[in-house]
Amino acid sequence: MPLPPSSYVQLAPDLPVCRLLNGMWQVSGAHGAIDPGPAVRSMFDYLDAGFTTWDLADHYGPAEEFIGEFRRQLAAARGPKTLGGIQAFTKWVPRPGPMSASLVEQAVARSLRRMDTPTLDLIQFHWWEYQDSRYLDALTHLAGLQAQGKIRHLALTNFDTQHLKRILEHGIKIVSNQVQCSIIDRRPLVQMAPFCREHGVGLLAYGALAGGLLSNKYLGQPEPARRTLTTASLQKYKQMVDAWGGWPLFQELLQALKGVADKHGVSIANVAVRYALDMPAVAGAIIGVRLGIAEHRQDNARVFGFNLDADDLDKIEAVQRKSRDLYRLIGDCGDEYRR
Repeated sequence: MPLPPSSYVQLAPDLPVCRLLNGMWQVSGAHGAIDPGPAVRSMFDYLDAGFTTWDLADHYGPAEEFIGEFRRQLAAARGPKTLGGIQAFTKWVPRPGPMSASLVEQAVARSLRRMDTPTLDLIQFHWWEYQDSRYLDALTHLAGLQAQGKIRHLALTNFDTQHLKRILEHGIKIVSNQVQCSIIDRRPLVQMAPFCREHGVGLLAYGALAGGLLSNKYLGQPEPARRTLTTASLQKYKQMVDAWGGWPLFQELLQALKGVADKHGVSIANVAVRYALDMPAVAGAIIGVRLGIAEHRQDNARVFGFNLDADDLDKIEAVQRKSRDLYRLIGDCGDEYRR
């Protein structure tokens, strides 16, 4: 069954996006081995179900190569015109240092080659050290490659509001910023979301499911030991849960979400993702996919079949009022990567 029109948004006039992006961090190696053959075959299933948009990176293991192989098989099986129906958003995460035009061009050329495409739909730029202002040089060179037709749109990953503002003031057009954003991590609401709404920048939210912790699976369960958290995502977001309020309060949240989910006939995960999508300036939420191993396409599609009402939000807010203020504890979006 195809997704409804409400499941798509124009991130830019020429860039339609499925509001649930297929996150390919799962193929990076930090979540176990992925068999390339079944993985690429399953990408056809996502496309046929309406999940047309892929989030990846130059350092997510073979993610760019998977996209390239998918593009080749798709063109061969269904014709080259069908390639216009998918979007693949990669990232570039260089080490801070001198950013020459040739260095930037080499990085983009590598992604173009791996993804087997003449133009990158969107490149999401990350920079580790704000004190090194040469991120502006890198973005200026990326804008030059955009003018040459090698990149369609420029975006950011894990930039804070202050530096997003500086980039825009530098004259560089940014269409999105990918940040951690969830029912637990609401830091974007403080500065980032209002600024993005004012300046036409979309937010791509990751962590909406807290690596899978925000699901029926963990409701009523004892606090997991670190050794039982078998993926990088679970380990990362368990730390976020600890900072937010700890496991007992997290169980209160899951219980509240279960009540909301039962009311709408959906899952806890659906409610968590719907909440993230409804946050101001959020254009889409990135949901990790374990290609060829496990899939949740049917369940994920239910996100677009209901809306959270005032009573639902009151139940969630009653738990959130007991939590710690992550903005005060951690800082703005992306600050957890620059301590």
